[in-house]
Amino acid sequence: MFQYLLHQKIKKICNEQLLDIAGVDHAFYIRFIANANALQDLYNTIYGNQKNATQDFDALLVLIIESYKLRKPVFRKKDQIKEQQSAWFTSNQITGMSLYVDRFAGSLKAMPERLNYLQELGVNFLHLMPLFESPEGESDGGYAVSDFRKIDARFGTLNEFKILQEKMQAAGMYLMIDIVLNHTSHHHEWALKAKAGDKKFQDYYYMYDSREIPDQFDATMPEIFPESSPGSFTYVPECNKWAMTVFHNYQWDLNYTNPAVFNAMLSNVFFYANLGVDILRIDAPAFIWKQLGTTCQNLPEAHTLLRLIKQCVHIATPGMAILGEAIVAPKEIMKYFGTESFTAKECDVAYNATQMALQWDALATGDTRVMLAAQHELLQKPFGTTWITYTRCHDDIGLGYDDSMIAAAGFNAYEHRKFLKEYYSGSFQNSPAKGALFSVNPKTQDARISGSLASLCGLEKALLSVPKNNNQSDSNVKDAIQNNSEIDAAIAKIILMQAQSMFLGGIPMLFYGDEVGYTNDYSYLGDPGKSYDNRWMHRPIIDWEKNALAKQKGTIENRIFSATQRLIQLRKSLAVFSDTKNITWLSPHNIHVAGFIRYNEEKKMYCLFNFNNKAAYITWFLFKEHGLAPIELVDLWSGKKHKVGSDHEYLVMEPYQFAVFELLN
Repeated sequence: MFQYLLHQKIKKICNEQLLDIAGVDHAFYIRFIANANALQDLYNTIYGNQKNATQDFDALLVLIIESYKLRKPVFRKKDQIKEQQSAWFTSNQITGMSLYVDRFAGSLKAMPERLNYLQELGVNFLHLMPLFESPEGESDGGYAVSDFRKIDARFGTLNEFKILQEKMQAAGMYLMIDIVLNHTSHHHEWALKAKAGDKKFQDYYYMYDSREIPDQFDATMPEIFPESSPGSFTYVPECNKWAMTVFHNYQWDLNYTNPAVFNAMLSNVFFYANLGVDILRIDAPAFIWKQLGTTCQNLPEAHTLLRLIKQCVHIATPGMAILGEAIVAPKEIMKYFGTESFTAKECDVAYNATQMALQWDALATGDTRVMLAAQHELLQKPFGTTWITYTRCHDDIGLGYDDSMIAAAGFNAYEHRKFLKEYYSGSFQNSPAKGALFSVNPKTQDARISGSLASLCGLEKALLSVPKNNNQSDSNVKDAIQNNSEIDAAIAKIILMQAQSMFLGGIPMLFYGDEVGYTNDYSYLGDPGKSYDNRWMHRPIIDWEKNALAKQKGTIENRIFSATQRLIQLRKSLAVFSDTKNITWLSPHNIHVAGFIRYNEEKKMYCLFNFNNKAAYITWFLFKEHGLAPIELVDLWSGKKHKVGSDHEYLVMEPYQFAVFELLN
């Protein structure tokens, strides 16, 4: 709808900012006008009743234009290319890795020399874990930010970051970094001013003179870290107030009912966009709006704020996609892609955390029925958006899928989750996994799981079972490793898990170290700043001598690296693995095997995954029930060809085997 006054206001500000709206800045101006109504409506939904709403909205318009003006020509050109590609992040050509710069390469300065290693693997998209300044000992892994525009000295400098970005761009690589919208460190400039009694900056946070209102909040807010940080408020002696601290007592929650907070944090969003960031990962967006009498999670206003951010980014810096890190139930995660008129206009990307957890469920039980029960809801993801698909990340593994999904598979939800926790913490009899429970709630016994991909798949225990004594030669130890069935099974499980994440649909995101089979690192126990958080066991410091073994044929590192490399190559070779909402899950012909079809106009690929430790038998009818009657198949992974048999005959899949079948005729 044409709104004369609003459009004239935008035109006036553009002219005041010396934009050439009929020339080089025309595309920006058209985007602005096209999205102005939605921008204003979203803003007024949140802030329309504020005393200075008109002035605050005008300040937002100026911020959008100023941020566009700061955008380098090279980034504007990249914006145009991405817009022509449309939903560029759904491409099968993108494969990611998430890493800590200091633990992977030592520093930002050293990162460029590691790009060749990543390119050899096939990785062309990097998620660099939090880089901006956070206090040593109170950093929460970098998610307690004290300065959103200063690289922490532990990693290097802002200039070194820019150099890395330029080298990545020259190499055709994409970049993702985090922004923590929900809170700041209590050492942030705003928090320091609030402690000193500055009312303006106290209003940037939720701060109260007594426990009255905090107690009302606590009555309905679940504890995030009940062991280490019970409750959601912390007393601040410097100003004799209580501050909301949902995560840790050193992380103060920002108050987005204050429009000054929104504009200040949006300015930081644009700062990152103009550093050349391709995807901005918004940490914990479910928490950014608080309201008494609720859980203060996943509230409608949080979605309105995300949509408002998306509109602003689309106008000023359209080449940057938005990822919402909402680790919530499937019904809730769908809302982060947007609903109704804002479908596919909220977050472009989200983590498929449910599928990740379901993979671990299937691996422990050897049963894929819970996984299959969840797919109806996961398939609701809108066209033009995509997932991050992954088996491990820096965080713990939550078991947040619905009880109804567990019940649909015939299991008792409480007993099922109890089994999974015991299996992966290694306390279940004969479990090959070696992990640990994280954030155990003493009231409910809820817990999550820590541990590296390799250790949870059994590699750590398998290596411990290899006999070692001083009389053995290196060649004997090597032979013992190469002929160890437990090691073989662990490696097969690692590749099975990565394969399903790779071919499922979305951006596959490896976690650094997993590509060469790093097991748990227990050195964190000697660091007082980390010892309380067992997630550090799966955040290794890279030993580049170990990684160099990836080139030595027959080593564990080589077997895992080369298989991961092949998975990436296979995915990139077939456009059918782009995420165009082109997946159909197969009905369960065998409860141990999960399967789906990926299809486009040219190809139909059958992907099957046996999560059991025994051979699985699949009736050949599976390949006929979707309108085709193929005569011959080839498994693009193994290279084996198969004649399709009669319906009463079977395809046999070995333990932890997967296959990517192409129909030959």
